[in-house]
Amino acid sequence: MKRFFGVLVMILVGLGLWQDVHAQGEATALFLIINPGARQGGMGEAGVALPNDANAVYWNPAGLAFQYENPEADHKGEVTFMHVQWLPQFNLNDLYYDFGAIRYSMPGIGTFGMGIQFINYGENINTDNSGNELGRFNSNEVAVTGSYALKVKPNLGIGVNLKYIYSNLSPDVYVSNERRQGRGSSIAVDLGVLYYPGFAKKLSIGANISNIGPRITYVDRDQQDPLPTNLRLGVAYRLVDSEFNKLTLVYDVNRLLVRRYDDGTSDPVFKAMFLTTWTDGTFKDQLRRFTHSIGMEYWYTDLIALRMGYFYEDDKYGGRRFWTFGGGIRYSIIGVDFSYIYASIQDHPLSDTMRFSLLVDF
Repeated sequence: MKRFFGVLVMILVGLGLWQDVHAQGEATALFLIINPGARQGGMGEAGVALPNDANAVYWNPAGLAFQYENPEADHKGEVTFMHVQWLPQFNLNDLYYDFGAIRYSMPGIGTFGMGIQFINYGENINTDNSGNELGRFNSNEVAVTGSYALKVKPNLGIGVNLKYIYSNLSPDVYVSNERRQGRGSSIAVDLGVLYYPGFAKKLSIGANISNIGPRITYVDRDQQDPLPTNLRLGVAYRLVDSEFNKLTLVYDVNRLLVRRYDDGTSDPVFKAMFLTTWTDGTFKDQLRRFTHSIGMEYWYTDLIALRMGYFYEDDKYGGRRFWTFGGGIRYSIIGVDFSYIYASIQDHPLSDTMRFSLLVDF
């Protein structure tokens, strides 16, 4: 199982969740916070206040409520898919991440959506303590999400996701007559809101709390692992909005709402969300836990898009810092987007990551 645990280390480093405490991540099922969508990836991985495509299932389900407002111009349905070779610096061809989403609007009822997240860790070798090969196994994780969103006011939308998470890390093994299970499952809820203030028509404000759910049990209840409950807040401002030119600025902040202790135990989700996460450390430490994403998107005649952005994380809590660049093309009902991550740190695990997304309206 050595390769498998090595891959997990890489995932933790790539996500910036590697901790000094027992050198372990704060949460499990970390694939849930790998940001999908090449469009958002090109804007510094920001998009909670600009969820105007099917990727809103992940970024902010409330955005689904505003995607069918003009029957003459908008489409009731949309589907998108993204594939990315994850952490390309490690040259693991079987380490990849896929995301797909679909939404459909029903006037007078609301908008429904569905999403699938999947990460494949590849084939791994199971060995005993002496290094003898016991067999091979595949590791992967998947989450299936159902979404619903509606407008409660003309300028205010709310959305909710319900998801099922299955973590298939390794087969069951016995160590000192104790069963070590490498499989677990859980359910979770996401809550989102999107607001267009009346005093600033070019401004949108978004918020999303994702992965609110019970901890996953792999071995026993005393060793449960929390889901990566995440708070995302952001704004988007349409700086230019003319017939041929559109320029939008976006800014997101994120923070994990997880509390884990030195002995490996963790707090239940609601206790961590509302209490212990916010009382761990000084006020300055609380601010340093937020990551920051800033980006811009330029459209020429709704046909060609150019994007760029920057992602920042404090050194104490991961130290991820990188630039993003991207673009997109829309023709009729089809859209294609791509994004690229550039990290100035040599051999950064996320450097040279490329995302490609396909979008189709119907």
